[in-house]
Amino acid sequence: MIDIFLTPYVLMEMFSFTFLVRAFVVGMLVSLCASLLGLSLVMKRYSMIGDGLSHVGFGALAIATAMNAAPLTVAIPVVIAAAFLLLRVSENSKIKGDAAIALISTSSLAIGVVIISMTTGMNTDVCNYLFGSILAMNKNDVYLSIALSITVFILFIFFYHKIFAITFDESFAKAGGTKTGMYNMLIALLTALTIVLGMRMMGAMLISSLIIFPALTSMRVFKTFRSVTVCSALVAMTCFFIGIVISYLYATPAGASVVMMNIFAFLLFWAISAVSRRNIRRERTLKKAALVSIVAILLLVGCNNNSSTTSAAPAAKSVEEYSLSPADLEIREKMFIAQVNDVYLNSDDYMGKIIRLEGLFRYETADDRTYHFVVRNGPGCCGSDGLVGFEVCWTVPGQPTVGVTRPYPKFDDWVVAQGVLKEYDEYGYPFLYLALSDLKVLDVRGEAFVLQ
Repeated sequence: MIDIFLTPYVLMEMFSFTFLVRAFVVGMLVSLCASLLGLSLVMKRYSMIGDGLSHVGFGALAIATAMNAAPLTVAIPVVIAAAFLLLRVSENSKIKGDAAIALISTSSLAIGVVIISMTTGMNTDVCNYLFGSILAMNKNDVYLSIALSITVFILFIFFYHKIFAITFDESFAKAGGTKTGMYNMLIALLTALTIVLGMRMMGAMLISSLIIFPALTSMRVFKTFRSVTVCSALVAMTCFFIGIVISYLYATPAGASVVMMNIFAFLLFWAISAVSRRNIRRERTLKKAALVSIVAILLLVGCNNNSSTTSAAPAAKSVEEYSLSPADLEIREKMFIAQVNDVYLNSDDYMGKIIRLEGLFRYETADDRTYHFVVRNGPGCCGSDGLVGFEVCWTVPGQPTVGVTRPYPKFDDWVVAQGVLKEYDEYGYPFLYLALSDLKVLDVRGEAFVLQ
């Protein structure tokens, strides 16, 4: 049985991680925007435009990586241009919508794979682009994402009636003087922005689900445009929230967890719709049942109890047990890999801060110099063949020792290390390390192999 996770303690623990806060803020806004646009795209049979644009975004991100440029700065104009091109090709060419989407999406995907393989190699970056990563957003990306998401939301609200008109009867709206071409362009623009904002976290392969699932789910029960739109927004944000929590608790991919929750919501609403067709019920009762189902999704794992809260507490030792001075960041066993990667990806935010972590003490010698590390084993292509952690040193690496140097532990000792995050240059490349203030051997070992 799934453990209880909707407890204040677990939520507080989750949001103590900076990268999870970034992912949550951007993800909720993107889910809201995608659900608002999803109904129009589904009704106009443009559902797969999200999939096509996400592949274009993958190619744009690959180009940004090769150019060492800001990903969103490159991806946004490229995806917007592709959205307008798809719309024009579908309306004014012999190549119809589905064929145009397939043509552009597969071409962009191929270009992206070739560029990545020629620049960085076929490594985990490809998986992050294709299937998403909660570490993909840095602080500047979050600010930009918030601004663009609010823009999408305001534009949708402001042009709600026009979008409604061209969604249900574009020919009649055009005959009534509505500039349908302009509003189709607006929908394409909003969709492109939403895709770019969400695909780095959800991945190129999964972002279109945020557009399709909430609309299809709500349409199982509700019948009016307004009610479907409101329900889609609620379903999208609820599924994202639960998906992120499940990802945190069970080390599952964030994007895939969100999609699985959307699938569950779709099946739940489909079951409600099927039951309602067999029994004569008033529409008010049906709507109440749908709203109750949303709450049921939110409370998927049941109600809170004391035993579950106790089991959720981390097993890591407290600061008092270490007898160390307070640290700005403690790399905990939970989300160990994600925390370390967050420091490397956003090193400017952590430079000069005190970091503490537990792990195996390792060292290796190369070019007449010994490198010291505190690491844990992580998953790799061949099982437990990845090491995640930091280089540690009492002095500046590569420079002559000044004064008395404290001794290092033995190879494979379980230690707790604390030091200031700094950077040194070697062979023309920058490397991060912890300038040690404390390094202690512990009697009790933690998990040497971590999954997340």
